[in-house]
Amino acid sequence: MDRRSLLTGAVAAGAMAALPGRAFAQAFSVSEQHRKILAIAAEQVERNRSRLWRADMAAVADFALPSALPRFHFANLEQGSVRSFLVAHGRGSDPEHDGFLKIFSNVPNSYATSRGAYVTAEWYKGKYGTSIRLMGLDQDNSNVLERAIVLHPAWYANEDMLPKWGKLGRSDGCFAMGEADFNEALWHLSGGRLIYADKLDLG
Repeated sequence: MDRRSLLTGAVAAGAMAALPGRAFAQAFSVSEQHRKILAIAAEQVERNRSRLWRADMAAVADFALPSALPRFHFANLEQGSVRSFLVAHGRGSDPEHDGFLKIFSNVPNSYATSRGAYVTAEWYKGKYGTSIRLMGLDQDNSNVLERAIVLHPAWYANEDMLPKWGKLGRSDGCFAMGEADFNEALWHLSGGRLIYADKLDLG
């Protein structure tokens, strides 16, 4: 895969305090892709503002990209910066397990990822340790609470899967992040913030 297409973090004009470094979460000058991510995040926050608790940060998951690339973008709307991470999709969305999401579904027991806007809720201890509950805000993801679709860390979403398999493992429909990267979600995305997921083809 062309490394030019890797989406990495950016620092907007002037200034942001340095955040802890992570693999696949680097800081560079603002790019056109990051402007698109920030615009989508701002649009979705505004559309759902009455149902959010915080509007300073939002995440955009671009499932047009394969799981081998950082496609889970944390958009800091106050600082105009983007940081990007690996994220796994559901096995029902990728039956061939080739690393590409092909199907979105809101159907219980589909094991697929759902498109649409989510709001992050409380932390809890689950199968993969500390995880973040999600609530769906759109018709396309209205069943995520019933389906137990959450944001959690997982070994199969760690970057060391890539040299071996060229892709991440698959979840049961959840947003699964690498175990080291998940602390970024706990600190910067939980507590009533927005996640928006779709095939966006942001480059």
